[in-house]
Amino acid sequence: MSRSPNPDCRVVRPGVAFAGKQGLDYFEGIAAETVGSTGICMHLVTMPPGARARAHLHEAHETAIYVLSGEAHTWFGEQLQEQVIVKAGDMLYIPAGVPHLPANLSDAPCTAVIARTDPNGRESVVLLPELDELVSA
Repeated sequence: MSRSPNPDCRVVRPGVAFAGKQGLDYFEGIAAETVGSTGICMHLVTMPPGARARAHLHEAHETAIYVLSGEAHTWFGEQLQEQVIVKAGDMLYIPAGVPHLPANLSDAPCTAVIARTDPNGRESVVLLPELDELVSA
């Protein structure tokens, strides 16, 4: 791996939000676009009460999530047949290629740090609209 002769450590203060393809708003963080990262991106997301993403998968990269506050339900699997509930202090790992759909079914916001092994902030997301109806609102 080639390294820059003068690598810079960079501070990113999330402030600018962008709409992800999967239907959630993310605060810009560590990414190829913001700091020149080459193997990871990390964002902050807050899901308001009642928010729900579209069913999707990340074809070629893994995702790690750390829940800072609140709780979220995540359905996963080929037909979204499995479900987990993550709460403040929990971590969730989603392997590459696994369909999933997170939702905040509580009456409080859920905030999480999301890290992916794709350095691009607006990473390649494959939407799975045929799975959306498998999870009731």
